[in-house]
Amino acid sequence: MSESAGAPPLLGLLLRLATQYWTDEVDAALRTAGFGDLRPAHANVFPFVPEEGIQVAELARLARVRKQSMAQSVEELERAGYVERRPDPRDRRARLVFLTGRGAALRPVGVTAGRQVERRWAELAGEDEVEALRATLQRLLAPPPGADA
Repeated sequence: MSESAGAPPLLGLLLRLATQYWTDEVDAALRTAGFGDLRPAHANVFPFVPEEGIQVAELARLARVRKQSMAQSVEELERAGYVERRPDPRDRRARLVFLTGRGAALRPVGVTAGRQVERRWAELAGEDEVEALRATLQRLLAPPPGADA
């Protein structure tokens, strides 16, 4: 992992590698639990769907992906039975995305696998360092003051 002699690796590279490790572990747990028909892009949907539903544009904003990419993921997940779309009662022209029973059943599997990765990292680096990393990433990813949240 050396870019040039003596230079530390770029944070972006380290974050990508950590994300890949995380993704591989969660994907393996999901496959084992019978959710083997998912693609990595689908992970942008599940964490952001509240019980009361959400519009695709808002999902895209929260996941920080293009609206077209989110719409494609939602369509794929709808065909696979993980989500459903219903009219928005506040705006009949819009539709809301909801998790189905299958979609809701997937969440605890992913969360448990993610927590196992965190425990492994805490064993290696220490719980305080993992919590400091979490806090730092939350600060780095927060919208700048005055920006639309």
